[in-house]
Parts: sequence; structure tokens; C-alpha cells
Amino acid sequence: MCNNNGHCRKFDAGTMCPSYRATRDERHLTRGRANTLRLALSGQLGDAGEALASEELYATLDLCVSCKGCKRECPTGVDMAKMKVEFLHHYRKRHGLGFKDRLIAYLPRYAPLVSRFWFLVNPLQGAVKGLLGFARQRSLPKWRRGIPLAPSAASAVQPALPRRRGEKSQLPHIPRGGGVERRRGGEVVLLLDTFNHYFEPENAKAALAVLQAAGYQVRLPQPVDGGRPLCCGRTFLAAGLVDEAKTEARRMIETLKPYVERGVPVVGLEPSCVLGLRDEFLSMHPEGEAAEVALHSYLFEEFLACELDAGRLKLDFKPLPQKKAFLHGHCHQKAFAVMRDVERVLKLIPGLAVETIESSCCGMAGAFGYEAAHYDVSMKMAELSLLPKVRAAGADELIVADGTSCRHQIHDGTGRPALHVAQVLERALR
Repeated sequence: MCNNNGHCRKFDAGTMCPSYRATRDERHLTRGRANTLRLALSGQLGDAGEALASEELYATLDLCVSCKGCKRECPTGVDMAKMKVEFLHHYRKRHGLGFKDRLIAYLPRYAPLVSRFWFLVNPLQGAVKGLLGFARQRSLPKWRRGIPLAPSAASAVQPALPRRRGEKSQLPHIPRGGGVERRRGGEVVLLLDTFNHYFEPENAKAALAVLQAAGYQVRLPQPVDGGRPLCCGRTFLAAGLVDEAKTEARRMIETLKPYVERGVPVVGLEPSCVLGLRDEFLSMHPEGEAAEVALHSYLFEEFLACELDAGRLKLDFKPLPQKKAFLHGHCHQKAFAVMRDVERVLKLIPGLAVETIESSCCGMAGAFGYEAAHYDVSMKMAELSLLPKVRAAGADELIVADGTSCRHQIHDGTGRPALHVAQVLERALR
């Protein structure tokens, strides 16, 4: 698909290509990666089967942070993030998975058990992080006790959602905007991802408080198989474990199916997880049920903005002590054009000025920035625009970021705490 137009070399306010901005090396660019993949597929790097699992191709794709900027901003829609997943799938089959990568990929599987012993694990992981391959300069996420999940009660059938208005983009299958055909007091599914469940439960609790204040009956879905909590499979995809990711996606689809069949919206907090339901799910499970889940899935702020458009959002906010908020967008929020919704809901708070930080990837990109091998590049990405802007913000001004890795990068790079939009809205509830 790449026609070598070089649009990925731009340095304006777009998302792509973060690794090229940091290294200025054509190899670490969408175009460079696409050309290397083309050479591998055409046999010009040796046997195609060997080349597609080679160390050379691994080095070429290693600094891709899967920001999805190219999927939206590339004129031909090259989706390097998805190609990297496919490459890693072949690479892992040939070379296996190291302990550190296995530790990251299988996080959702062992999180329910480890979180019970958070008081032992937190000091231990800080002591051994260097031995595991994580950067010694990094602070690792702190484990917290998981949120207890009460069984979801059955409720009355709700009207079905209309299909949302499409927008001009390279993402024709991604639903967007339009509002939810529901009355105030209807059902909402709050999807708890692994990170907001076991590391930052205050975000989930804040979202729950805001949704309930707006009159919604919030459901915390229980897995239909009665097993471990739901997971979108993002950590498995990042490691190339496509089969494991498909298993998690199928569990998610089966659990959410009874809700989406009634037109109940699925609302989530972590951009990479929720938007995965509207992207990777459709590649892993192209059948109709995955499409219905995608159609009914919303980011927290996106859902509120849709309800606002429909005239159904009934929230009463008071002014905050802070008068300005600096907003950093997760790469997937930018790539899927949902940043405007975050800005709109923050501006519902009386007297709060909102300034969006013009930046590319923060450099953390899931586990990428935690790894010792990537630390320097990660910080170069962050220092291009994000961290200097945060340092310049006043002590009485808010820093807002919806991505868990983005918040961690901001904290590590500046010492400033960053808040999920749900926490800011909860603080402003009258």
C-alpha cells in the first residue's frame, strides 16, 4: 500500500511517526518499515518465510510504538501497528517469548492473584526491575487491590442504538458520534480494563460516580464463563500472541453480546482497550457479533459527548479551584478522532479553560517505554513537546491524560500527576 509519498516524514501536529521524529532514521519510519516488509515478502531478503521472522525485520519494527497514526494520517492508510502484530506472531513462533515479554503479555491472566498481595509485590518489583529488563530509571505501576465485581442485574430491554454518523477518514469501519437512543436512567456497561482495575481503580470509581450522578444504571459485566475478569487482549497482541488475544476477544464478545443486543452502550476508560474493540476485534473476529460490539463501544468521554448532543446529559458541575487544564491525548484518541469529545466534556466544568497539548506519542506506548532497551528513545519522544509543556504549566493547573501509560510517562518525566478525565469530572460534581 505504501507509495513512498513521504507523508510520514512530516513534523507538524499530527501523530505519526513518533520513532522517526526521535531518531531521524528512515529505517524507523512508516515508509522505511513498509519497504522492508515489501522486500521480505517479495523474497529480496532471502526466503520469504525466513525473512518474515528475521532479526533484521525485528530491528526494523522494534521502535514502532503502534500509535496507529499511520492508519489515519497516511494517504494510503498503511496500518503498521497491525502489520507489526502479524510479524511478531511469526517471529514468536520461531524464536519464542522471553521472560520479560511473557510477564507483560500475560499480565491480565495473573493480575487477579497478584493484586491480593500488592503490599508484597510493590517493593519486590522495584528491587528486581533491572534484572527483568525494565529501565532502572522507571517507576513501575503500583499494584492495588482489585475492584470487587457485583453480579450484574437483569434489566428492562432498551431501545437499540442507531448507527453512528461516519466521518471522513481512513477508518470507515470505526463508528463515531451521533448519540445513544436511550432515555435518562437507562443501562450502561462500564468495562473495567486490567489497568484501571488493578493499578488505578480510582479512575473506575470516578467514572462510576459520574455515570450514576447522570442517572444511569451502571453494569459491571461478569464473564459468561465464570472465569477471570474480562480483557481486550491488547497485551497479547503487543507480544504477537494472536491466538491468546483471540481467546480474550471471544470471551469479551460473548459476555457483552446480551447487552449490545438490547442496545446497551459499552463504556470504557482506557483508549487502547476500548478502541481495540472497534479495530482489532474486527480483524480477529470479522463475524457480525464483533461488529455489534464495535458499534456499541464508547470511550467514557465519547459517550458523555454523544448524550450531550442528544440533549440527555443531566450533570451539574461546580467550578474547580484550578482554572485551566492542559490535555494530552492518547495516540489512539488522536488516530480515531475522539479528542474533541474530551475537550467538550472538560469544558462543561464552569470556568475551566482547556488547552490541548500539540504532541505526538508520549513515548511510553504501553510497555515500550518501561523497557531498558527503549528508555532513551522513549524519553526523546516525550521531550519533543509533551514534557516541556507540562513543566511549564503552573502548579495550580491540571494535567489531564486518559492513557495509563501517558500518565505514567508524565509522572516519571516531570513529577507532575496527570488525571483521567473521569477524575476531573468527579471532582467537579456539585
